[in-house]
Parts: sequence; structure tokens; C-alpha cells
Amino acid sequence: MLQIPLENKQLLDTFEHYEKKFKALSDTKRLHLLHILCKRGSTCVCDLIDEIQMPQSKLSYHLKILLDAGLITKEAKGTWSYYSLNEKEINHLLSEELCCLFRPSR
Repeated sequence: MLQIPLENKQLLDTFEHYEKKFKALSDTKRLHLLHILCKRGSTCVCDLIDEIQMPQSKLSYHLKILLDAGLITKEAKGTWSYYSLNEKEINHLLSEELCCLFRPSR
């Protein structure tokens, strides 16, 4: 990993926070999953397998990345897992906080 020589630990933590989220978004299949969850709402993993047409093991891999980045939530109902979009986190990605990181100070 590239080391950024920053003395401001809080700023470095902020960069790393967004790096994880944007890495999760940098895959077409994960964007497709987010789109499905946005349209459907809470969706059983069994229905996602049919919709996205990929083996369960690969689907689980992509869902874990989205879950670890906080972009989706997971709820167990019996033996099935249901996934939903974490709207608060998705909306936060284009927040004032992130935009302020890239505004020139004058």
C-alpha cells in the first residue's frame, strides 16, 4: 500500500475510510448488486443468485466486500440472509464532508 506522509492522522483516517468504500464501488458486478437492492429493497440472497446469474460463492464474495464497506446491511431470517442498501452510507458518499476534501481553500 502506498504510504502517504500525512501528519494529520484524522485526515489520513478519512482518506482510508473513503478508499474502502470507493474500492467496493469499483466493480461492475457490485454496482449491479447495489442497483438491484436499490430497486427491490430487502432481498434474499437466494433471489440475488437468480437475478445476477453468478455462483453463490462469487456472489457471497461481492456481498462481503459491500457489507465490509458499510454500503449494504444484512439481516438473517431463518436460514436465509436478506440484504438491503445502506441508504445513509450511500448518501454520505457524496456528502459535504467528502466534497470538502477536494475544495481549494482560499
